Amino acid sequence: MPAARLLLALLIVTSSFSVFAASATPNASSQHLSAFQSERAFQDYLKKLKQQEAKQQQAYAKENAGAAADMIAVPSPPSPPATLQKVEVTGSKIADSNASKESDGITNVQTQGVDEGGIVKKLDEYLIVLRRGRLFTIKANASQLQAVSTINAYGPGISPDGAWYDEMLISGRTVIVVGYSYARGGTEIGLFRVSETGQLSYRNTYHLRSNDYFSARNFASRLIGNQLIFYSPMSLNLYGNANDSLPAVRAWQKTPGAFKRILPAERIYQSGQSTSSYDLTLHSVTTCTISDQSNLDCKANAVLGPSSRVFYVSSDAVYVWVGPESSWYGDARKPNASMLLRMPLNGQSPQALRVSGNPIDQLSFLERAGYLNVLVGSRSNGDGMWRSEGKAGSLALLRVPLRAFGSAGARSQEKHYRPVPAPFDYGLQNRFVGDWLIVGSGYQHKQSSAFAIPYARAGQAVELDLQHSTERIEALGNDAVVIGSSGNDLVFSSIRLDNKATPVAGYIQRNAVQSESRTHGFFYQAQDTQSGILGLPILGGGDERPTAAVKYLRNKNLQLSDMGLLVAAPNARLNDNCKASCVDWYGNARPIFIGNRVYALMGYELVEGCVAGDSIVELRRVDYTPRAAR
Repeated sequence: MPAARLLLALLIVTSSFSVFAASATPNASSQHLSAFQSERAFQDYLKKLKQQEAKQQQAYAKENAGAAADMIAVPSPPSPPATLQKVEVTGSKIADSNASKESDGITNVQTQGVDEGGIVKKLDEYLIVLRRGRLFTIKANASQLQAVSTINAYGPGISPDGAWYDEMLISGRTVIVVGYSYARGGTEIGLFRVSETGQLSYRNTYHLRSNDYFSARNFASRLIGNQLIFYSPMSLNLYGNANDSLPAVRAWQKTPGAFKRILPAERIYQSGQSTSSYDLTLHSVTTCTISDQSNLDCKANAVLGPSSRVFYVSSDAVYVWVGPESSWYGDARKPNASMLLRMPLNGQSPQALRVSGNPIDQLSFLERAGYLNVLVGSRSNGDGMWRSEGKAGSLALLRVPLRAFGSAGARSQEKHYRPVPAPFDYGLQNRFVGDWLIVGSGYQHKQSSAFAIPYARAGQAVELDLQHSTERIEALGNDAVVIGSSGNDLVFSSIRLDNKATPVAGYIQRNAVQSESRTHGFFYQAQDTQSGILGLPILGGGDERPTAAVKYLRNKNLQLSDMGLLVAAPNARLNDNCKASCVDWYGNARPIFIGNRVYALMGYELVEGCVAGDSIVELRRVDYTPRAAR
């Protein structure tokens, strides 16, 4: 991780001055948040905040006169109640396990029809790979496996110093590379073209003002049709020109163009949520139309609030959970201190709901059948950087009808919350599968391995005694698989999810661990409602030294059987002359299924296998290492 990301991840704010709320009183009769009426009203608001800040700093200095200059007071959070108040939840669309995947859909996405930025995508008979600051195309059809084209993931004349190119999406024949530049201070959007023969060519680059989007679990970008969607938290600068910290886009080819602001004051909304000046954040959602011919066309909406956040994208809205300022201190137990924003993708004004606690990550959400369901923790701190790996505290399931969203005064009620009796704290994993929410911990607990909760109906949480940790939860059709460690072994446990949640069978891979923690590292290809093949990158599993490989298992009525490994060749560690993104923070291995063909992407190797009876055997492989390194 670059130094800037590491510093941001470790930063703990230890001083606090005034507490601000939006200046306008919310309209109780409105069903949406209130926006500033004009640019002047927004500038007056910023001026007022700055004046209040100056007064509070003077008062703070006076109260602390005589204190040592190097001492900074850390406010103590109020004593919280023992548990969260009860809450109820209603849902968000996770990929329907019965829905047929698009022919080019090879990414394990959370929501059906909402693609997520990844490191490998498919277009026609080509696989496009983003790795270590370069794009590659590989022809992968029934008779051929051949590296075709490569190009830098940044434009000619653009320095890659201080830049990380993390995610890729495809719309039409346009490849979209999403990166973050610490040198230029914002999100980079590179557009490339793939010809019908797999040749890559550069189109142009755009620079979007934003703070760092990195999350150890979440992805920065989504694509619905030809609409590219970003969630960007932006600190609002009160001490310089505040307009310089508002969302804007500029073309950046050999030289940077002028920024064009894409967020007018009339689309800046006030949540009424209190926050101090150092934590004042614009939670902006930017939508850009992608075309194979025209330039990037972007527009943004934003809501003011504290910085702690988790975001989730359903098929028709972006949800942003904005935690209270106190969540900087790992405490979000005060009832309705958080704000849940619903930002529709059809251009309508955002709505809000005051809520309790904070989610763990984007997988804590499910919009479904007119409800939003969210797993929340009393001490969770959102998923920015590595916050999702911290303490969760006591847990509750929020289930709330979408009609409950409204203006800044809309509040969740006690009946919307339901305590979740899971004795986990650190390393929490959660996932909605079918009609169930499964919760477990990446650390092995003596008390239990995981719990399953029927979120849409009354019913007790079911304890799943799996005898291993919970490091990954995935869907197998309407059922689930929980993957975790037991000592030195990697264990796969299938879970039947019908009227009950029942562990069925397990498979043990000796002396192995999963090598990919993000959701994209797993893929399940359903063959019918009762059977399919799953793949997961692992390290180990060999008889001698640790091996990088992709493990394949067959699922048949939730009985898991070994289909073998596709194994990476011994790495000669050739110098690939890497210029950018030289650490694979988003991973470098993926299982890929294309029809009856099975692939394993492992670093600079793509290995093709074929199903022979109950096994997968290697058919061919290609090394696409950049030629200059060979």
